[in-house]
Amino acid sequence: MTQKLAFDPISPTYDRINRILSFGQDLSWRRFVAKQLPTNIPLTLLDLAAGTLDQLIACMESPAQIQSATAIDLSPRMLEVGRAKIADKPYKDRICCLTSDLHQLPFQDNSFDAITLSFGIRNAADPKRALTEIARLLKPKGRVLILEFSLAPYPWRPFHLFYLRYLLPSIGNLFSHNREAYLYLSKTILSFPYGAAFCSLLQESGLTSLRTFSLALGAVTLYVAEKS
Repeated sequence: MTQKLAFDPISPTYDRINRILSFGQDLSWRRFVAKQLPTNIPLTLLDLAAGTLDQLIACMESPAQIQSATAIDLSPRMLEVGRAKIADKPYKDRICCLTSDLHQLPFQDNSFDAITLSFGIRNAADPKRALTEIARLLKPKGRVLILEFSLAPYPWRPFHLFYLRYLLPSIGNLFSHNREAYLYLSKTILSFPYGAAFCSLLQESGLTSLRTFSLALGAVTLYVAEKS
């Protein structure tokens, strides 16, 4: 299932279900990401897998000095929802929304001071290629912030696996009437590399100065890296 096919049908209920599935915590995770942006220089920001723009909104409303921001997503309907959310925001004219593939982005090398990617890298058909593309687009010493699901450590692991395998698809289906989309979500979370394995992918892609932050009892991880 492609990202577009997975997310277009659930775009009207996506934000509501995110609040429910994360027990209301997903916006606080995104604000934590935004706090890791550099604050000492004006920024040109790229938000990948931008979806309904929750991450980009958190960044625009953070202390970071964002001069311009570009939101990229493969799902046009998700971006439509996001555009409606920023229609009355004072920073709307500093945001450009584009539909594009994460693996081949339409920008020149060294274009962005910072790149954010929240809950999207696991949907990439070729994650290493996507990370290499991120490294290409970052300016030297530019910063990438990647927020992604991970598997909680013991003693929480059995409860987390039960949630992912049974509760998440059922709750998602209840509100979106699209069980397949949330089975896809569960499958990608269970199979995607995290922790040290994902840090190795970052390093192989040319990203260094790695830091990680564990959130939600280890069910969510923020990876912070820079272009050397």
